[in-house]
Amino acid sequence: MNMEISQAAAAWFKRELDLKNGDYIRLFPRYSSGGGLHPGFSLGIATEAPGHPAIQVKQDDIVFYMEEQDLWYMEGYDLSIVYSESEDDIEYKYEPKPVSGEVQV
Repeated sequence: MNMEISQAAAAWFKRELDLKNGDYIRLFPRYSSGGGLHPGFSLGIATEAPGHPAIQVKQDDIVFYMEEQDLWYMEGYDLSIVYSESEDDIEYKYEPKPVSGEVQV
């Protein structure tokens, strides 16, 4: 799994959650009535330091990460978090990873 956070999305997190340089954002699956990548779950966020991060990305001096036990949610997908100016909100974009040996067109 790859994870990318746009600079504008990181700025949104800093503004909305009053984050300081060096803070952490944990991304994790949570039960939800809506649907994200998997029915009944969506991607949640928390401002907490990592325990056993499996993946982390630093953007605008904020570290975004997912713990090892949460990676099942993203299996087979890459994640991009982008800022939507028209909604003044962030968007999660899930991109399927090509299967080994699969030809991309």
